[in-house]
Amino acid sequence: MEKKYRVLIVDDEADFSETMAKRFERRNIEAVTAGGCEMALEKLKTSEFDVVIMDVSMPPGLDGIQCLAKVKEFWPKTEVIILTGHASVSSGLEGMKGGAFDYCLKPIDVEELFEKVALAWEKVQITRS
Repeated sequence: MEKKYRVLIVDDEADFSETMAKRFERRNIEAVTAGGCEMALEKLKTSEFDVVIMDVSMPPGLDGIQCLAKVKEFWPKTEVIILTGHASVSSGLEGMKGGAFDYCLKPIDVEELFEKVALAWEKVQITRS
């Protein structure tokens, strides 16, 4: 796969973020991590990302749904995939209403996440061209 795109992984669980970043890097996809919404917004201000993968539950500060609103306000062409644990489909659907591209339940099916990221990246290419 020669597609080179950039992914921002936003999750307060550092082990999860780092593991996911390594899995993306192995597929030749640049992945950067952020430990919460504020850090993610700072990274988005200084660098362009195609897809943001964001956990819903990130204490303290803004949660994933609130952060999604900020990302869509300032970077409307960046696609966001929401991660929701606690078997909470409702927060995933809330994210979709807020402009998320899609959502995944934790624990993550990594192949499903890669597929959704690829689809989101394709949509970004269409909207940015």
